[in-house]
Amino acid sequence: MSKLVKIAIQIYTLTDARNQHGEVFDKVTTEPVLLTKQSLPSYVIISAQSYEKLIHRLKELEDMLLGQSAEVALTQSKMVSIEVFNICTGGFSSW
Repeated sequence: MSKLVKIAIQIYTLTDARNQHGEVFDKVTTEPVLLTKQSLPSYVIISAQSYEKLIHRLKELEDMLLGQSAEVALTQSKMVSIEVFNICTGGFSSW
């Protein structure tokens, strides 16, 4: 299930961020800050807490995807006897 989340973001030019760094860092405690260079997005600054939450969620999603891939692999696999395995692999197994 996908959730669309609207994120409030304050935008500063790199020059403004340099001149108003105190304000920028205060803003970062409550929302991400986008820095632009020549009117193009250049950097996003987020708080350490937001970064940790983002990384934690990314790991959760990676684990979920890995689990789903394993489930698909299991549903598509077949068990065979050691004899069949040896025949198919040319006696690769030493059992």
